[in-house]
Amino acid sequence: MKPARPRPARPAGYSGTPLPQKLGVKSGMTVALVSAPPGFSLGPLPPDAKLRRGARGRADLVIWFVGSRTALAWEIRRIVEYAAGAPLWIAWRKQTGPGASRRAGITPPTEQTVRDAGLSAGLVDSKVCAIDPEWSGLRFTPRRSR
Repeated sequence: MKPARPRPARPAGYSGTPLPQKLGVKSGMTVALVSAPPGFSLGPLPPDAKLRRGARGRADLVIWFVGSRTALAWEIRRIVEYAAGAPLWIAWRKQTGPGASRRAGITPPTEQTVRDAGLSAGLVDSKVCAIDPEWSGLRFTPRRSR
């Protein structure tokens, strides 16, 4: 009997599912990273998927990294308009992650403040995920009209 091969260690709470798959990135999509931290990477993308940095041009999926409640409140309508019905992930720093140290005068968003902002902008939250050890995200889609 062969000994079992050791599995690579994963951070606690991470499924091992590739990040693009968790976020819903599919072949042929254009993904916009808005205000992504320097050096952030989604990892390998599906075939023909394209990555764009910034809120310009059409996107099939938008991932917006928000660093403060003030930025969230000021920019939510603009980002929702930019997403134009595409799924929108709003990412915030985890309060326990490596970048969680508070800077003077900056109040970081929480899952609840992100959810409240999205709902008030006419969106519906449908999924939450750990993006990496530092960031979490909520997925929003437009509210369906009756």
